[in-house]
Amino acid sequence: MGRGKRIMSAVAVVGAGIVGASVAYHLARRGVSVTLLDRGPSPATGVTGNSFAWIGGCGGDWPGGARDLRESVGADYRRLETELADVTVRWTGSLTWTETPDGHESRLEAGRFWVGGSDIATLEPNLRNPPERAVHTPSDGGVDPVAVTNALVDAARTLGARVIHNSAVTSLAMSGQRVEGVWSATGFHAAETVVLTAGTDTPTLCEPLLAGVPVATPPVCLVRLAAPAGLITSIVACPDFEVREVRDGELLLTLPMAAGTAATSSEQVERNALRQVRTAFRGSDSCRFLGHRVCRPPMPAQGPVIGFAERDRSVYVALMHSGMTLAPTVGRLIADELVTGRPAPELRRCRPRRLAP
Repeated sequence: MGRGKRIMSAVAVVGAGIVGASVAYHLARRGVSVTLLDRGPSPATGVTGNSFAWIGGCGGDWPGGARDLRESVGADYRRLETELADVTVRWTGSLTWTETPDGHESRLEAGRFWVGGSDIATLEPNLRNPPERAVHTPSDGGVDPVAVTNALVDAARTLGARVIHNSAVTSLAMSGQRVEGVWSATGFHAAETVVLTAGTDTPTLCEPLLAGVPVATPPVCLVRLAAPAGLITSIVACPDFEVREVRDGELLLTLPMAAGTAATSSEQVERNALRQVRTAFRGSDSCRFLGHRVCRPPMPAQGPVIGFAERDRSVYVALMHSGMTLAPTVGRLIADELVTGRPAPELRRCRPRRLAP
C-alpha cells in the first residue's frame, strides 16, 4: 500500500466504542486535534453495542485500579448528562444477591446497603421469592450504549474531531522504535500519539510494544424481552441472571454461558430466558422473546490497563471492563494526561505492568 497523502493529527484514537468515543470527545473539548478511526460503519458496532450497560454495577467486583475510579463514575455520567442532550441515564438503583450472602456488613463499600424483608418488597414488589437480604446500590443506573456512544462521537465531531468509519486499523506505523501513526483500511494516519481503545483487538495491535497483556473474553448472552412496563423497577442481579428495564415495556437480560460453549439456538435461549423471568417475577406471563446476541467483552485479568505503552509517549493503551461504566471518567483522565503531561493519580494502579513504577 502506498503512503499517499499524509494527514497530520495530534492524536489518533483507534476504536469508536464507548471508551474511544469518550477519549475523542474529551480531547476535542480540550482543543486537541483528534482523528477517531473505527472498523465499523457506525459507532458502537462491537462490544459496546452489545453491552448490558449497567452504570456502576460490577457486583462489588472492582479489580485492580478500577476501585480507584469508582467514586467518580456517577459524577462523570451526571456531568455528561448536562453537557450532551442525548445522554440520558435511568438512575434506578440496583438490587443484587448471591446464593450465599456475605454475612459481614462491614465489607460493603460506601453507597451500598444491606436490605431485606419489606425493603426488598418495596424495591421490587413483583419478586416471587425474594432473598432474605440483598445489596441495594441507589446510585446505579443504566443507559442505551449506542445512544451514548453516538452522542459522544457527534459532539467530538462538532468540536473538530475527524471521524473515519470502515477504517479497520491493521498495525501501528513504526519509525525506528517510535510509533508515528497507524495503518488502516483507509491508508496511513500520522499522529503524535496513538490511543488504542480497540477492545479485544488492543492486545494484538500493541503486541510489539507490550507483549502478553492477559485478557479474558468470556461469552455473555444478552436477551431482549417485551414485558409489561414497570415489571422490574431497578437493576436486578441474582445468581442466575441480570435484568433491567431499558425502556418502558422492554427488558434486557444477561444469561451466563460457560467458556467454550457452542452457539446456543435461538429457541433454547428463548425458553431459558422466559423460564427465568417467569419464575422470578409475578406478572411476567405475557413476556415475549424479541431476540438475543452473544458477545465477548474484554476482561483484563488484573483490572483496567490504562497508560503509555512506550516511554516516548507515542502510544497509549486503554483496555478495561466495564468500559460502559468507566468510559466517561477514563476519557476525562486520559485527555487531561495527554494535554497537561501530568499523570492522573487515579490511574496509578492501572498502568501497563512493564512501565509501572
